[in-house]
Amino acid sequence: MKRLKTLKALLIIGAIIGLNFSGFAQGNLQTYSKYDFVPGEKVLFYDDFTETAVGDFPASWNTTASGEVITNNLFPGNWFKMIGEGCVALDAGLVLPENYTIEFDVIPYAVNEDNVSFEYGFYIYSAQDPKDLYEGGAVPGNNGGIKMSFGYRATYSAYDEEGYTINGENENTTMEAGKKYRLSFWVQKTRLRVYQDQVKIFDLPKVFKPGFQTNQMRFELWGESGPIITNFRVAAGLPDMRNKLLTEGKLVSYGIYFDVNKDVVKPESYGTLKGIADVLKENPDVRIKIVGHTDSDGADAANLDLSKRRGASVKNELVKSFGIDASRIESDGLGETKPVAANDTQSNKALNRRVEFLKL
Repeated sequence: MKRLKTLKALLIIGAIIGLNFSGFAQGNLQTYSKYDFVPGEKVLFYDDFTETAVGDFPASWNTTASGEVITNNLFPGNWFKMIGEGCVALDAGLVLPENYTIEFDVIPYAVNEDNVSFEYGFYIYSAQDPKDLYEGGAVPGNNGGIKMSFGYRATYSAYDEEGYTINGENENTTMEAGKKYRLSFWVQKTRLRVYQDQVKIFDLPKVFKPGFQTNQMRFELWGESGPIITNFRVAAGLPDMRNKLLTEGKLVSYGIYFDVNKDVVKPESYGTLKGIADVLKENPDVRIKIVGHTDSDGADAANLDLSKRRGASVKNELVKSFGIDASRIESDGLGETKPVAANDTQSNKALNRRVEFLKL
């Protein structure tokens, strides 16, 4: 037991201050073979905290507690560490349509190494005033929503104007301090599906009333533990892969993921790649060209090379993991030369980082 506590303490410290450990791989693409999550087509909000100085609180967020952007040697990039007791939410809220997705990477932490029952909350709701974090909206009698918690267990409790409606718990879904996870939320009208890494942990077909409109998302902190997040992405709509590719001849995808400056396809891309592979299998005469695009950060030549390598990696995954004939696929990259939005905000840069599939 003492050895286990010591290891746990090292994991927590390593995640926060940057010690290097092995054995934290999230798995290859095949580990996600039952993962059916497909992210929304249009990016509405994105924050990877690269535009926030380390040690500062990010400008797009607000809090009744505290927090700061940090880095660590265990996982690359900037991370937003939420600290204290209270909540952290989008500064102005975000009015969402009836179909949308939310995703983020998270490293949970516990202040006390003996705190094996740590957890934090994530709420999706309709507030009377999304800027009023003390009113919050996350209580019955207001507009409705769902309160979820993650950590030593996963729970949910939904409510509307009259009171709590449904609740549940998944004791088999746990998190460990210092490890990285991917949480994904898929809302389609009244239905909510929640995924932890490649596993669907909740599927609630009638959790929201018809016409319910989310306008705020927030993290709830309980002092002894909390989340450290990055790559927080909200997107709307479900991409119509078949129509876009076969009829319009062009599919723009934001559901294929890479680490910063890397060309290895991340396993959470599985749902999107499977959808594209299914279209190709059902239409064996169709040939495509895969084109990678980047934002304008970094040198032009490096971005061009990176986009070409990413296009080739997507092709390789379709061939290797899904059995598509390589002769049916070409690949290329155009770097930062064909932006679809100004490279002036993190959300617009996320729009420019994309993979396009062109029918030949």
